[in-house]
Amino acid sequence: MTNVNDSAVVAEVTDLYLKYEEALCNNNLEVMDTLFWDAPDVVRFGISENLYGGDEIRNFRQNRPNPKIEREISNLKIVTFGKDSATVTLEFRRNINGVERYGRQSQTWYRFTEGWKVVSAHVSLLPV
Repeated sequence: MTNVNDSAVVAEVTDLYLKYEEALCNNNLEVMDTLFWDAPDVVRFGISENLYGGDEIRNFRQNRPNPKIEREISNLKIVTFGKDSATVTLEFRRNINGVERYGRQSQTWYRFTEGWKVVSAHVSLLPV
């Protein structure tokens, strides 16, 4: 049976996610690139974009019109399955063009030989 939520693995993925969140909010492209799987099969569905592969994700981030993301996260939940896979889900609140918006985010992480990487991500806003 798969070991769900091993405390050491949960702590490891939580630390990595918080590193990602800090990089996202400060537009640290190098850290975000390091934490995402650099492969044609990685997927990131954003608020208004569908990105397939590391090159598309990297290009989007480099050309984002508003590179700094200021937001408040809540309901952060990390669930791990064995030693090598995890999901991260959360809700967030941010101000977009003077309007308070709420959204959610999910990521699937996998531990490769070179370390943990996001292999799939999704971000969406709730209707106003």
